[in-house]
Amino acid sequence: QVQLVESGGGLVQPGGSLRLSCTASGPTFSTYGMGWFRQAPGKEREFVARKTWSTDYADSVMGRFTISRDNAKNTVYLQMNSLKPEDTAVYYCAAARLIAARNYRAANTYEYWGQGTQVTVSS
Repeated sequence: QVQLVESGGGLVQPGGSLRLSCTASGPTFSTYGMGWFRQAPGKEREFVARKTWSTDYADSVMGRFTISRDNAKNTVYLQMNSLKPEDTAVYYCAAARLIAARNYRAANTYEYWGQGTQVTVSS
């Protein structure tokens, strides 16, 4: 069982930055691929970024967001720069066992989810 706890959300002005953190319980963090998803009101949950054997981003955040992980701290980060109002959403981190040929852009690939952290981009 893996438990994920996100932090770092908040209110930021357009053009600003935030860094989200997600800390996992358990000794096997390095054997999991990690993803970030978001869900805006009235919309479906959507893929943002993932870090498995490689790194991948949604087109909408490419060049603005950076995912990274520190296996020694059991933590994955999402650095968000040049934030836009359309980035407003609840952000979730998720964990999935590293298995070849899985689609790590798909939410249903992930076995474990955090509780979410609100990010609001507004002036």
